[in-house]
Amino acid sequence: MAETRTDPVGLNSSQQLHLLSSAQHADKLLAEIESILTASRSRSAFPKYKNPLPPAQAKVVEDYLSRIRAQIVRVLESQDVAVPEPGFESVHSMRVTLAFIRIAFQECTPDRMRGYGEVAESKVRELNGLVDEMIAAVDKLDTYLAQGLAQDLEARLENLARTGADVGLLSTLQRIIANHGLVEFRQTLAMILDRLESKHFEIALFGRVSSGKSSLLNHIVDREILPVGVNPITSVPTRLVFGDSPRLSIWYADRSPERTDLVRLPEFVSEQQNPANSKHVTRIVAELPSARLKDGVVLVDTPGLGSLATSGAAETLAYLPRCDLGVVLIDAGSTLTEDDLATVRTLYEAGIPASLLLSKSDLLNPADREQSLQYISGQVRSQLGLTIPIHPVSIEAKQSSLLEAWLSEVLLPLYERHQQLARESLGRKVGSLREAVVTALRLRLDRAPDANSVDVNQIDSALRQAVGRIAEVRELCLQTAQTVREEGDRALEAAADALNAKWSEGSSDSTAVVEKELVRIAAESSRTISTALNELATELTESLRSTSDALELENVHQEDDLRAAIKEMPRLDPGDLKIDIHPTLLMKLAKRTSVHQIHSGLKRQIGAQVDEAFLNLGRMLDSWARQTLSELQRRFETHADTYRAHLHRLRTHTGLSNSEQAAMREDLMALGASADKSAEAVPVR
Repeated sequence: MAETRTDPVGLNSSQQLHLLSSAQHADKLLAEIESILTASRSRSAFPKYKNPLPPAQAKVVEDYLSRIRAQIVRVLESQDVAVPEPGFESVHSMRVTLAFIRIAFQECTPDRMRGYGEVAESKVRELNGLVDEMIAAVDKLDTYLAQGLAQDLEARLENLARTGADVGLLSTLQRIIANHGLVEFRQTLAMILDRLESKHFEIALFGRVSSGKSSLLNHIVDREILPVGVNPITSVPTRLVFGDSPRLSIWYADRSPERTDLVRLPEFVSEQQNPANSKHVTRIVAELPSARLKDGVVLVDTPGLGSLATSGAAETLAYLPRCDLGVVLIDAGSTLTEDDLATVRTLYEAGIPASLLLSKSDLLNPADREQSLQYISGQVRSQLGLTIPIHPVSIEAKQSSLLEAWLSEVLLPLYERHQQLARESLGRKVGSLREAVVTALRLRLDRAPDANSVDVNQIDSALRQAVGRIAEVRELCLQTAQTVREEGDRALEAAADALNAKWSEGSSDSTAVVEKELVRIAAESSRTISTALNELATELTESLRSTSDALELENVHQEDDLRAAIKEMPRLDPGDLKIDIHPTLLMKLAKRTSVHQIHSGLKRQIGAQVDEAFLNLGRMLDSWARQTLSELQRRFETHADTYRAHLHRLRTHTGLSNSEQAAMREDLMALGASADKSAEAVPVR
């Protein structure tokens, strides 16, 4: 609002307001002239203006616009009219506009297009792909805007250079990507910087409830930080990282993150203070000044396997592939369990080193300890086909040498090898990015491959069909997850039939028979999801390969197999089943009647528990499938965007100026020189 004044020789408030409104309207019209200048020079898909002004004349117009705006401000100031402060955040406004763009394309799905007439079946997949392709493109820009300064690649490279990292080739790539508008490579470069900035080596501890994980972690960091003797129920692991001073950071699903005192940790990880994760915690990071957490080591305490917290156990299994080393604790006071073996199996299937610890080893005398180590080693070898050393550890002072031996003989060598492997992988990724940028520049310069020899529309359509397949699989997975939610009663019927058969054979372990049948039905019902996702990953990988072949480009995605995005699927956790059904009388009945009676008894005793277990499994499968599909699409789009950019350049016939051609040739020479220098060196910190 304009300032007012009472000077009778000046403008009154209404007159000032009118002058301000006129100036604002004039400025808006000047902005329209600017947009005409910009639009006439742009490569819009729907050009509105023709005969653009030559650059020199356009510059003169822009200078006049600037001068007129300055004049407007001076006029307002001369009449004591204050210029209002900006009322909107530019980034927020752009993101809101992107949201409307997203909605516009969501209205183009086959289901919504049917309001304009029946959609041909042959077009459904491509139409789904078109929508998902456009939304993915919008989401990339939205993510870039949301991350703000974190996406300032030039500043991040400067920070890395100050730490001693060799970022010469990466800096050259960043400059070329920015100067030539090769935005399709920004995400790849950002991921490389993420790797280079982080030296984290994540060591996750897995084990059943009361296996001693928390006590062992407290001992390692030399601080009583994790609560001992409680059931962890949060659906996310607790990460211990180095910090100059103790601090706890909590992220929530429904509100802003919170930083608080470390002593409050039990409020978020114990069943007593956060029942069923009622606080909606999504992430927990505890910082503390521990010597063993320096050099990027991160220790992770996961929810206990086999606990009553079904979602917590499932999230623990889902977390497995994210760590660099999985440490599985086996309680010396108990025995090796199927959950322990499943955890080790999943680690190795994900290509992650595993270390087995016999915790609470002080409970055993030397002879019993050796016997226990041999038994566990034998079981792992016979059931998994793996030979893994088992290390006894204890937090008791008199047994501290056991833990120190494991830390120095196992942990440190693995950490050093991890850093070396990370450097080698990083070097390959930088090399692949360099080759992709070189190809893009040469394509713009040489128009190779010949645009006439490549069916651009066919390749573009094939990529879109692949994206459309993602939409189909998403619908299948969500429908299957919904079906699994309702499978409790069918599983009980199958369990009743299995019980009847086992009793006929003389078996009497009812609980084991029922649990095995419930798990079988759950796995059978869920298999559709894993099969569909694996087939989709194969199809998407093949789509990228065939596209790169058609464009005569290097297969740059070969190191990033999409199938690696599919991790361990959630499994049914029926909990502790209490069954009190005896075969004595039922076996005298006809089979059909006997099975019916058994089913009725099971439904009465554990029906609600089984229904809840399948309901939870369906929810977890829904969440897991959505996350997996999102990751598959992210990986696919990272490479597909590069190919789409090549297709766009093949379609574009706008010639390059002599200066643009010279700049590209100079940059190609710079990349060649950088490659020669980096042939024997990998970016390191």
